[in-house]
Amino acid sequence: MQTIPPALDLEAGLKRLGFDCFRPGQREAIETLVTEGRLLLVAPTGGGKSLIYQLPATLLPGTTLVVSPLISLMHDQVLALAERGVSATYLAGTLEPDELRRRLAAAARGEYRLVYVAPERLGHGAFRALLGRLSCPLVAVDEAHCISQWGHDFRPEYLQIGNLLQQLPQARVLACTATATPVVRDEILARLGLSPQTPQRIHGFARPNLAFRVREISSKRQRQGQVDALLGQCLGGPGRATGTAIIYAPTRRSTEEEAGRLAREGWKALGYHAGMEGAVREEVQIAFAAGRVEVVVATNAFGMGIDRPDVRGVIHLAPPDSVEAYYQEAGRAGRDGEDASCLLLISPGDMALRRHLIEREVEGRVLDAEMVRHRWNLFLELMRWAEGGACRHDALLRYFGDDEETLKGCGHCDICLELEGQGGNPAEAETIVRKALCGIARVQGRFGIQAAARLLCGVADERLTRAGLDQTPTFGTLAEYGEEWLLRLLRRCVTAGWADFQGGEHPVVVVTEEGLAVIHAQRPARLLLPPLSAPAEEAPVGRSRKSRRAGEEKAAGLDVAGRSLFEALRAFRIETAREEQVPPYVIASDRTLRDIALLRPANLDELLLAHGIGPAKAERFGAALLKVVRNCA
Repeated sequence: MQTIPPALDLEAGLKRLGFDCFRPGQREAIETLVTEGRLLLVAPTGGGKSLIYQLPATLLPGTTLVVSPLISLMHDQVLALAERGVSATYLAGTLEPDELRRRLAAAARGEYRLVYVAPERLGHGAFRALLGRLSCPLVAVDEAHCISQWGHDFRPEYLQIGNLLQQLPQARVLACTATATPVVRDEILARLGLSPQTPQRIHGFARPNLAFRVREISSKRQRQGQVDALLGQCLGGPGRATGTAIIYAPTRRSTEEEAGRLAREGWKALGYHAGMEGAVREEVQIAFAAGRVEVVVATNAFGMGIDRPDVRGVIHLAPPDSVEAYYQEAGRAGRDGEDASCLLLISPGDMALRRHLIEREVEGRVLDAEMVRHRWNLFLELMRWAEGGACRHDALLRYFGDDEETLKGCGHCDICLELEGQGGNPAEAETIVRKALCGIARVQGRFGIQAAARLLCGVADERLTRAGLDQTPTFGTLAEYGEEWLLRLLRRCVTAGWADFQGGEHPVVVVTEEGLAVIHAQRPARLLLPPLSAPAEEAPVGRSRKSRRAGEEKAAGLDVAGRSLFEALRAFRIETAREEQVPPYVIASDRTLRDIALLRPANLDELLLAHGIGPAKAERFGAALLKVVRNCA
């Protein structure tokens, strides 16, 4: 790492870039990057990540390199920097050869403060030659999750970035992304060759101006009605120019069909997908940025780097592949801080379709079973969020580990609104929720969620009889409700953070600390009860009920010591993955590490109780894992 420069005038640099003040967390992130030399930043779309590298780049001597997969974003940011008097350029295959050579020569002479480079250029001889002549104080890796095979948007060309950093050992390194679970963050560090002790900052996921809604549909007519209603609400109507909207469609065909339908309805609507000619896609992006389009209907190929502030609505015609993907796409709404709506439409065929998409060949390559299982579990997390029960905004923040910003109810998502207008007796609903949590408390750590539902329902079950639970006051305390309805209620308690799963192939259910507070009336039991007429969920094609339950498990809640052990296990995973030259998930999943942190095993027999630890893995890594546990005791 370079020596720390004299104190930088961050305020003056901020003003030069056209900003009056820092957003929460930005100053601290910049100071960490400059002084520590390394930073992994996770902040949502619209969270101001680009400032974290642009500001130091204007103050540190030399030329900062920014690796970005988005040519349109690079172009826009270079223009914006030029307007502020900051010299910058970008290098991409779309440039004419003479122009590319001119920019490379100017960069070698040190004429730019920032050089944006597309990842596919990193391996080219001309760019490698440039590195030897460049004084580079900082390398910023944008959309860093693209380096992870375990993430939702893997791009093989990102694997070259580790070699780039080896050629610039004195440069500071910033890896930034809008979405990354712990295992993805670990793979980012491992692939970039960064230490497990690299500072990580995760913040800014709260977007209280976004109103989240989920609607279940069963026909194309219902879908169109939901789309038309939200567009009318958000934009007022065709030609009224009160903002814009993005509609995400699952396929190219549905993209074209919906764009054509809306255009016939009078909207200025265009389609966008990867099957279109590059020039056509560019025309759509330019028209959208210039405000000449009211609605863009697109696949997920559209949107990365889109910086239009007045997107008043984002609609998903079908669920994407993960909570991360959904929040990244939905987060393109309301970036000006004004109210915006995000609508997710779900239908009975979604789970079977998503399973098929996950298992199909990608560029002739079949995903291994572990990767299929991981991606399926990511999708199940989204479907569980969609089922709802508690504030959607707070559920998203809990998913990303941003508990400090939870609102205890946002007040304007569909769940919060239904809770406010819920008929009947609210006190009675709270009593039902507390009884349900008492049922989980009775089976605490011994049985799964179905046993808890059977206990509450008063259904004869050999397990309950052996444990003597059929003689407790809890047995049959909610007998007037069906077993399937109670299962839905208990799953909503999990989504609310009041119950959780732990264990291995046969997960058991437990009450969390928050759930205990609800039981003892120390906090309100605000939960939307499932509709009594709702049918039971069906397992997707090719999935047994047992495997579905296993896929729905969540990591157990950890106390302070457990979180410390979890972080130590993550550091072990990164180092071991680097030694074995494999992705971190091959060593252990997040869930495995959380199980170990919860169980704190003292020997191999206890270690085998953790999810994902079989005899082979225990023999290979068991001693080292137990050593990490002992060192943290």
